[in-house]
Amino acid sequence: MSSESTQRVFQLKHDPLTGNSEWFIIEDQNDDVPNFPNHQHLLATTSYLDMLNDSPRNTAFRQAIEKTITKPCRVLDIGAGTGLLSMMASRAMSGEGFVTACESYLPMVKLMKRVLRVNGMERRIRVINKRSDELHVGVDVPSRFDALVSEILDSELLGEGLIPTLQHAHDNLLVENPLTVPYRATTYGQLVESTFLQKLHDLHNNEASAFDGICLTPTGLESVLGIKHQQYAMHCDPIGKEIKLLSEPFKIFEFDFWKRPESCGEAELCIKATTGGRVHAVVSWWVLQLDREGTIYYSTAPRWTNSTTSTSSVHWCDHWKQCVWFVPGSGVMVSKGEEVHVHATHNETSISYSLYAKGLKTEVLHHGLKAADLHLVLSPERAAIYGDKEWRLLMWKAVESALEGKSRPLCLITDDSVFLPLLVAHLAEESHVISLLPGLMDRGSQYLQAVAQANHISPDRIEVLGKRVKQLTINDTHEKKVVLLIAEPFYLGLDGMLPWQNLRFWNDRTILDSILASDAVVIPSRGMLKACAISLPDLWKSRHCLNKIEGFDHTVVNSTMGACGQLPGLEEGPCLPYFVWQCGDFDVLSETFDVMEFDFSKQISQCQGRSQVKFTKAGVCHGFVLWIDWVMDPQNSYVISTGPDKRHWKQGVKLLGTPRTVGPTDASENIEACRSAVLEASFDPSNGDLKIIPDFL
Repeated sequence: MSSESTQRVFQLKHDPLTGNSEWFIIEDQNDDVPNFPNHQHLLATTSYLDMLNDSPRNTAFRQAIEKTITKPCRVLDIGAGTGLLSMMASRAMSGEGFVTACESYLPMVKLMKRVLRVNGMERRIRVINKRSDELHVGVDVPSRFDALVSEILDSELLGEGLIPTLQHAHDNLLVENPLTVPYRATTYGQLVESTFLQKLHDLHNNEASAFDGICLTPTGLESVLGIKHQQYAMHCDPIGKEIKLLSEPFKIFEFDFWKRPESCGEAELCIKATTGGRVHAVVSWWVLQLDREGTIYYSTAPRWTNSTTSTSSVHWCDHWKQCVWFVPGSGVMVSKGEEVHVHATHNETSISYSLYAKGLKTEVLHHGLKAADLHLVLSPERAAIYGDKEWRLLMWKAVESALEGKSRPLCLITDDSVFLPLLVAHLAEESHVISLLPGLMDRGSQYLQAVAQANHISPDRIEVLGKRVKQLTINDTHEKKVVLLIAEPFYLGLDGMLPWQNLRFWNDRTILDSILASDAVVIPSRGMLKACAISLPDLWKSRHCLNKIEGFDHTVVNSTMGACGQLPGLEEGPCLPYFVWQCGDFDVLSETFDVMEFDFSKQISQCQGRSQVKFTKAGVCHGFVLWIDWVMDPQNSYVISTGPDKRHWKQGVKLLGTPRTVGPTDASENIEACRSAVLEASFDPSNGDLKIIPDFL
């Protein structure tokens, strides 16, 4: 919500401990000092820094702009960000011509103005704080533009609104046959078999082999729980050895930037299987042709393609990945040489597929399902967790142990788990289960009602309260004390957040203290913050401080974007959530060690920890990976780890200000290597913040 006249935007701030959200106002009272709380690192979780550190991208755009814009003209930059492409265009015209930078996000506009000022460009580039489709010739700008430079692409290509943006620009803002950078984009795909990818979506078949007899997707109700049918951005190179390629890469769609695109399109493709197997997914990517002549390219292809136009073989970046489209169910069986019919369609923001093999039309798979067709939509990682036999067994044993000897127990589940209500009701036939489902709410209640009977559970044994934890009283528990308080913990919307933000469970347990029985069992009983030292050269390169990008100074954006290294004074970069296995090259350099303990048998409180780091391998340490192991019982018998080797959970990554060469204490080589370090951490229960301080000795 922004406009050039008011220069004001409302931004949502989320409290991870309470689940509450509040709006605060960002106003452009001046260009230098953002007037909003905790403005430092405001843009750290965005892709801006990673994108600006993508040297092949920056060089390709600079070369194409210099080749395309060879004389003074009127240039429009849509989604201008820091103004990098605008400055390239202005420099290509030797400061002549007319450049307009259009950016809708006010915090980014404020940063852009600072970057332009540092580079002496503030008088050569006009900045407009609006969406491009809010611009009007004769009102906002004097006339149509001769050239468009823009980079509004996501991993799927279309997800940031490329098509409607280009449509409006061609209809209202650009001259006929304008100059454009990029010139064209082409999407490609490949059929693959992968058990790992299959586990990320096929919950129905995966849980069929679980011993517990609980059906989250009962036969006949398979569609009540599952992932959304869309493309998912994912680095596929790390799982290259777990992928069996079933076809050669094939071209899907082509989009020209220099002409108005259509809102929808379709392609009928016959793809010959290069080997036999089961098609579990379509892996896709795109290739940008940045100049008209086709000499400058940028590609997001996986390394296994060895594309001549690919930059992926020489660098890693996190802002653009490959995409994965999961084939519903158990996939499509194909034989070598067999033709697979792929029907690809696109709308304004996404691409989807249907496919079948000749002679197997009973397996025709229509992928046009909408989220509304599913009662509940899971993330692929959550679907994999719910289908994981080891995870379910640990949950089963922990709950079974907690319920032992308890008659008619009242059990309260505080998080958004849909597995635990069914598990508790299944294990204790006389129990009464109350579930809060704070994020799922009515949708979760409808789902549990739908599957309870299929699990031989009377629907009235599971009660879903539409109340927040703070509103809960003894009246809501039918004047009974809670005997078992339990969570996975899983809170809707926190899948991609830092691991310790699930300590919301500890805050919930504290609020509910008055309705807990004196001998109440709390599951999990403890959380152990774990860590290890790690080498992450690719991630470090994508997050390090900016200096000059293609000749333009960007140092003023480092703090706001959460950069690491070369920061002023004692300033540090933030801890950010990542799937470590997707972070390019990495190497664990130390033993795993405990940092601190969170005791859920007690009320939430400040915690501190200090641990010695024992390096086990020589290398360059770029930071520390942190996660929580959930100890489900007081005896430490059942522990659910979310560490780097568990690929369905994100970890927290704390990058160092300066990478350090490290080695084990008994190593004789490299006398300059650091042999010892200490990691200190403190947890603030007022806001859920975890402060991490590494010290190399």
